[in-house]
This record gives sequence, C-alpha cells and structure tokens, in this order.
Amino acid sequence: MTQRQIAIRLDSDLVSFVDGEVAAQHVSSRAELISRALRRERRRLEALRDAAIYRATADQPDDLDQLASWAAHAPMDID
Repeated sequence: MTQRQIAIRLDSDLVSFVDGEVAAQHVSSRAELISRALRRERRRLEALRDAAIYRATADQPDDLDQLASWAAHAPMDID
C-alpha cells in the first residue's frame, strides 16, 4: 500500500487528545492514531451499508436456508 502525506486541520482539543495518546504510548505516532480512526470509520460505514442491504432484502427468501437445513441433518464423517 502506498502512503501519501496529507495536511489536515484539527481543533486544538483533538490535537491535545492525539498528542496525549502518543505521549502515553498507546500509539507510536499521530499518523498511527489517525489512520486507526479512519480505518474504524470506514468499517463502521461499510457495516451500515451492509445493514441497509440486509434490511432491504430481509423479507426475500435466502438460498442459504435450504443449505443450512440440509447440513443440519447431513452425517459428518470426519473420522
């Protein structure tokens, strides 16, 4: 993954928080904390999109229901 440097402006209370986390050695750098926060936000937004898709299709039949029903009664010869 290619890294790029960008400039951002943050309120002073956020900068203090970030610097405090670095000083407490919870993260190694400002960039690490901000990258973590952005990855977490991306995952949150993806989860919201997934939930919206699920909500929109929840009343439609699921092909996996039949597979799960079959698998629940299928013998498991693992020996």
